[in-house]
Amino acid sequence: MQAVCELNYAQFLRVLPDCDTADMTYEFTVKNALSYRITITETARYTTTLNVEQVNAFTPAYLKPAMTVRLYHDARVAEVISSQNTGAFAASYDYPNTKMRQRNEKQMVNIFLAEWLQFCLKHHPRVTSEA
Repeated sequence: MQAVCELNYAQFLRVLPDCDTADMTYEFTVKNALSYRITITETARYTTTLNVEQVNAFTPAYLKPAMTVRLYHDARVAEVISSQNTGAFAASYDYPNTKMRQRNEKQMVNIFLAEWLQFCLKHHPRVTSEA
């Protein structure tokens, strides 16, 4: 999982022009069809916390990816700390469990983030606003 988190960090640096400014929001589109918002919610000396969400008007909320990601600048990794408003992830889960999470749920959401970032970079996102 370390390699995935390192890759995610490097890709975030390519997507975000400035990832160390608090209270900044980037909205961008991919192929004029998908709209996303990345909001920098917290910055500290060694970390930045981001909210990543899809903002398409005609897509139901349960189909829109939404996650909270923490960038660790000293370690140069990006880790999903919450996805779809589920709260923090444990390193692994016993199976079955009460929330029906997969054994490697944390790893899977970080892989999803890697695939999402690769998709965005492949389709050349353009920043439509910086609020």
